[in-house]
Amino acid sequence: VQLQASGGGLVQAGGSLRLSCAASGRTFRSYTMGWFRQAPGKEREFVAAITWNTGSTYYADSVKGRFTISRDNAKNTVYLQMNSLNPEDTAVYYCAAHPYLSTWYKAIEKYDYWGQGTQVTVSS
Repeated sequence: VQLQASGGGLVQAGGSLRLSCAASGRTFRSYTMGWFRQAPGKEREFVAAITWNTGSTYYADSVKGRFTISRDNAKNTVYLQMNSLNPEDTAVYYCAAHPYLSTWYKAIEKYDYWGQGTQVTVSS
């Protein structure tokens, strides 16, 4: 599967952005989808995931209550709605996918497919 992330940009603190990740192929509904981010000088970290079967969602503590992950299987797209953004959210955001992933959603190494990343910059 190929992933194409979009929707990043520059926003002021307190603002919102919605990221999208479009996937190729006809088996999108079989993939658990994740969002990760990497800030300058830091390791890539888990942000959110949504499972392939039940649509259950998981979030990093740092974004819980502010970010919402969702998916539209008819459009082969996963979204990340980001509200109440702060400068600490500045990073390159990556979407990732793994077929039938049913555990370890936060583990980077579990995801086989990655998008190219989209830059999110939050100014103070």
